[in-house]
Amino acid sequence: MRSSPSAVAVAPAPAVTLLSDYKELLKPGITAFVVVMAASGYLLAATGPIDWLTLLGLMAGTALTGGGAAALNHVAERRHDARMARTADRPLPSGRMGVAQAVVYAVGCVAFGALALAATTNAITTGLALATVVLYVAVYTPLKRRTVHNTLVGAVPGALPALGGAAAATGALDAVGWALFAILFLWQLPHFYALAWMLRADYAQAGFRMLPTGERGVRQLTAIVLVSALLLLVAGILPAVVGQAGLVYLVGMAAVGTVFTIPAFSFVSEPTDERARRLLLASIVYVPAFFVLVVADFLLR
Repeated sequence: MRSSPSAVAVAPAPAVTLLSDYKELLKPGITAFVVVMAASGYLLAATGPIDWLTLLGLMAGTALTGGGAAALNHVAERRHDARMARTADRPLPSGRMGVAQAVVYAVGCVAFGALALAATTNAITTGLALATVVLYVAVYTPLKRRTVHNTLVGAVPGALPALGGAAAATGALDAVGWALFAILFLWQLPHFYALAWMLRADYAQAGFRMLPTGERGVRQLTAIVLVSALLLLVAGILPAVVGQAGLVYLVGMAAVGTVFTIPAFSFVSEPTDERARRLLLASIVYVPAFFVLVVADFLLR
């Protein structure tokens, strides 16, 4: 009799493998991206010298709460991950780690992250980090199996860390913070829709409802990619428009945003795996380019 994906026995793992599994639960690539955006929010919104305790506490707390949310996502999706070749070897579906072990680890990360944020930033930033965890785990994750528009919902918790970073510098939810929220929200749509296109067969096999399903889904996906890329070009320069960034940032982001529209237009005109891959790569390059311009702007003030 064939066993179900949820019935995998937990096998003891060597110490090195266990440490690697704990790291994988945090989704380090996504978590590092979130930390960078939170730090960018702080640097753009800061009006004086850096408070290093606040900035480092913001980065550590964001990493822990974001990583904890990612680990809880691993727990919630373990049965579905077992159905995809890309994710079947993750710690939980492979049986290398038990559910209780992962839950304790995830909750501990969130708790310590929230404490770090509360001790070094403010109530707004801490509250936004906890809201990110709740929205990501309790709202976005189950919606992935219920609606093809889950990505639009998931982009909200994905963008909150940038808003939290700005709030750590100002103690308020101001125009700069919301501009950063818009940048991060819009950036996620081409990024994750390109990924969803490339992995559409895997997602369908695992029971995730993503947009590339039939002709109507393709039209909706390409329309969202095009609109979000164009709006991202506008949102990218908003910090300069509201007076919180200078000419270097303005010119740089105008160039970065314009270049980013090229693979977006290419994908929209003819959706293929190769063009989706180029769009995904362009979205990955966008983040460090944005961060470099933020740092440059801060140093030139």
